[in-house]
Amino acid sequence: MQQMTILYLCREPDSWDHKEPGLFARAFRRCGLNIVCPEDSFPVNGTIRDLLDQCEQKPKMIVWVESARPLLPDGLEKVNIPTISFQSDTYAYTSHRIRWSMLFDYAVVFHPGFETLFHNAGHPRVIAWSHAADPDLFSDQQQQRIFEVGFVGRTDGTLFKNRRVVLRTLSPQFRMNDFTRFHTPEELASVYCRSKIIVNVARDDYPQDANMRVFEAMASGALLITRLPSELTSIGFEEGVHFVGYSQLDEIVGLARQCLNHESMRKRIAQTAREKVLREHTYDSRVKTLLRTVQSDAGRFFAPARNWSSDRVQLTQLDYYAASSCLEAAYHTLREISVKSPFGALRGASQISRALARKSLARVRTARF
Repeated sequence: MQQMTILYLCREPDSWDHKEPGLFARAFRRCGLNIVCPEDSFPVNGTIRDLLDQCEQKPKMIVWVESARPLLPDGLEKVNIPTISFQSDTYAYTSHRIRWSMLFDYAVVFHPGFETLFHNAGHPRVIAWSHAADPDLFSDQQQQRIFEVGFVGRTDGTLFKNRRVVLRTLSPQFRMNDFTRFHTPEELASVYCRSKIIVNVARDDYPQDANMRVFEAMASGALLITRLPSELTSIGFEEGVHFVGYSQLDEIVGLARQCLNHESMRKRIAQTAREKVLREHTYDSRVKTLLRTVQSDAGRFFAPARNWSSDRVQLTQLDYYAASSCLEAAYHTLREISVKSPFGALRGASQISRALARKSLARVRTARF
């Protein structure tokens, strides 16, 4: 029996420049699906028809995942295949994400509460879930927990000032891993499974974030210390039962010492959290939810863009290209729009101008850092 095929709109899903696409790809394969991905040479604004021609059998779904390498093929609103967009960092550029999701039949949002914004904006089929953990990465619980406190994640840039302060405070006082280096998912799992505590300090602009780290930390059997208020409480986790919370950054050191001194409490909370994550919050469970949902809809199409004019579709594509700094694709789309609609061309030019302004501001902020 031939495997069900999914056209997976992500280049190199097993590379780790943006690891979540790779972890979802693993889960799709574990669920018995065949993944077909664009070649590296495929242009950011290539046609979906060209990609479909590369598939040996017609895909059952087309899945777009947010990754470090932008990709948005032309013609998504015309295919007779269900299309799904994963909006992982839903809290960032939310208005743009809502706009882009209209090109797809399903909009998957990864943070609680944002599904209401997508619904209110007119998307009829929104799936709400959270980030997850890969159960295979955290199956080994036999390693000695040699690190008192562990951390893996970015420390560069203007969005992680609080994180840098916390790590500079923790590192002289606790046995920690080398958090300054890049870690593959396997290396991350090894660090977490050898840590007694994992501290989470989310982005400065969204401190309540239930990011990938919190699920991976809990899946590893380490005790999670994270910020309150937290999105975790909106998705069924309880402070003091599944994790330990802090309200101020200067509380973290004291909480870590307290948890290290009360081993039975630490292990109890960590084990309770691990069981819940592996039961309810794995990539495999996310994939199964998606497959059940699409199957139950029996091939119906929901993307608002299926009823849009070509100008409106192209303006939405241009918005994505401009926001993703794919300026060559943006200018190409702008030229096509200008042939048909002077008003549309003005809107498109404005979108590109705003994107250039944001890029210039980001360079200034980086230089200051």
